[in-house]
Amino acid sequence: MATEDFARWAARTEATLERLLPDPSGEPSRLHAAMRHASLGGGKRMRPLLVYAAGTALGADEALLDAPAAAVELVHAYSLVHDDLPAMDDDDLRRGRPTVHVAFDEATAILTGDALQTLAFSALAAVDAPAQLRIDWVRTLADASGVAGMCGGQALDIDATGGGGRKRGQVHFPLAENEPDPFFSLSRLQRMHALKTGALIRAAVRMGALAGGADAATLAQLDMFAAALGLAFQVRDDLLDIEASSEQLGKTAGKDAAQDKSTYPTLLGMDGARAKLGELAVAMDQALAPLAPRAATLAALGELAVRRSH
Repeated sequence: MATEDFARWAARTEATLERLLPDPSGEPSRLHAAMRHASLGGGKRMRPLLVYAAGTALGADEALLDAPAAAVELVHAYSLVHDDLPAMDDDDLRRGRPTVHVAFDEATAILTGDALQTLAFSALAAVDAPAQLRIDWVRTLADASGVAGMCGGQALDIDATGGGGRKRGQVHFPLAENEPDPFFSLSRLQRMHALKTGALIRAAVRMGALAGGADAATLAQLDMFAAALGLAFQVRDDLLDIEASSEQLGKTAGKDAAQDKSTYPTLLGMDGARAKLGELAVAMDQALAPLAPRAATLAALGELAVRRSH
C-alpha cells in the first residue's frame, strides 16, 4: 500500500511542478529551461512524500497538499543547484544528469536557484486555503531555508570542508599543536546536518501536519520523528558516498573524502556509522508509536531513508 501511495504522490508532485514552472518556450527561455532541468524528472522526492504522508495521516485532502509538497521540492532543488556550484561543492553530476551550471552556465545556475526559491513561496501564497495556514506554511519553509536552516548548515559545511576551510584560503587562527579540531566534532557535525539536511525534512513533515490541523502534541511527536529522519538520511548518505558508485547515486561518489569533509564514517568508522543509523531508526519508531497506525506511511519513509541504495 505504501509503495502505491508513494508512486501516486510522486506523480502528483511532478504534475504540480509542471504546472508551476514557466514555459520553456517563453523568454527568458534559457532560465526557464534550466529551472525545469533542475526540478523535473528525477530525484527521490522524499520531501514532498513526507508532506503527503504527514498530511494524509491526519486527514488532509491530497489536493490541499499539492502546493506545499511542490514548494518544499522547489526549495530542495534550488539548494542542490547552488550546492553544486564551483564555489560550493563543485560537482558536475546530479540525478544522473549534468548539473545546471554544466548543462547551462554558472550565471544561469545562480539565477535558477534564485528563481526556484521565489517560485516556492509564490506557490504557497496562491493556494486556495485559509490565510493562517498559508502564513504558517510560508513561515515554516522560510525558517527551514534560511540562516537557521539550510543556509546556516551550508555555511557550517563550508567551514568544515578541508578542516575548517583551510583549503579554501579562509582567514583563521591556527590550532595549537595536538589541539582537537572543533570542526570535526560529532556534536558540530550533527548540528550542521540538522540545519543543512534536517531542517527542510522537518519542515516537510510539519507543513503536511499543519494541513491536517495537528495539535501541539502531535506536532512535537512528528518533529522528533523528522529530526531523527533528517540525521538518518545524512548518515546513510555518508555511507553511500563510500559504498556506492556514481551510477548508483546519480551524483559523484567519493566526493566527501576527496574534499576532506567531516562525515559520520570519518568520525565513527563504518561500523559506528551503521550503529548510529540503527539508533536513529529506533528513535523514529518511538516518535511515531503514539500516532500508530495512522503514521504507517511515515514509518515506511523512515525505513526507506535507512535502507536506500541511492
